[in-house]
Amino acid sequence: MNITNNTQVREFVFSGLTDNGELAPFLFILFLHVYMVTVVGNIGMMAIVYITSKLHTPMYFFLSYLSLVDLLYSSVITPRMLSDLISTKKAISFVGCALQFLLFAGLAGTEVILLASMAYDRYVAVCHPLHYICIMTKKKCSCLVILSFTIGFLQSSTQTSCVFRLQFCGSHIIDHFYCDVPPLIKLSCSDTIICEILTIFAIVSCAQGSFLVILISYTLIISSILQMKSAEGRQKAFSTCSSHVMCSSIFYVSVFFTYLRSHSKVIENQDKMAVVFYTVVTPMLNPLIYSLRNQEVKRGIIRLMHNYID
Repeated sequence: MNITNNTQVREFVFSGLTDNGELAPFLFILFLHVYMVTVVGNIGMMAIVYITSKLHTPMYFFLSYLSLVDLLYSSVITPRMLSDLISTKKAISFVGCALQFLLFAGLAGTEVILLASMAYDRYVAVCHPLHYICIMTKKKCSCLVILSFTIGFLQSSTQTSCVFRLQFCGSHIIDHFYCDVPPLIKLSCSDTIICEILTIFAIVSCAQGSFLVILISYTLIISSILQMKSAEGRQKAFSTCSSHVMCSSIFYVSVFFTYLRSHSKVIENQDKMAVVFYTVVTPMLNPLIYSLRNQEVKRGIIRLMHNYID
């Protein structure tokens, strides 16, 4: 990745999440609590998977890495957003902006590939249960995780290199609360068509590509479940997939709403709310959904609490 500041711009200034001074303290307290739950929930999920031997399976192997990505993903955006809610000047350096976008886009890309890998894991578990252990080996699971990070940060590095080699002139106020491609492109006085095409390609190839894997996996899963004669078997198969379906749906709906709809010249409040949802709220919801809907995780939590009390 090669980033060259071809202009005199040394820093950008965020417009922020809100310009309402009375609303800012409320939002600060709200999202501070959300972030605290995110940190505790995701670290707790990783600890439970690591400590509980019954959870040393491919499904929870992917889940522990999803929790790691959610923790990092939220930490790239939320602390800065919280700081800006109580600051008078919401400035970020040119290099800091580039680094924030690199990490944000890389972890976002990693998350969508991980969600696709988890869908494939559920497909093998439901449709090929007798060969599950042979197919989902530790080596294959590790390769899928490495592939997720590689694809995520490869597309992120490409986008970052393109956007931050543009010339920026005139206003340096980013109409957002973090560094993202659309508001940065609007500040550039260069020809941005290549960066715009590259951004669309990255989003489509990662988000829609992984979404297609999830869609095909669950189409085959549903077909297999409907062919089961046992009601108990159908219920068990559905319960193993429901948490992943909920987490994937929440993430993709908010991402598609933000990036794959027509944009106006100004980022509207509903755009910012959608971004807040998948950058701040979704990383908090994922461990909660798996904790509340997954019996193995519940038993792991109860077992750890008993051990702690004893």
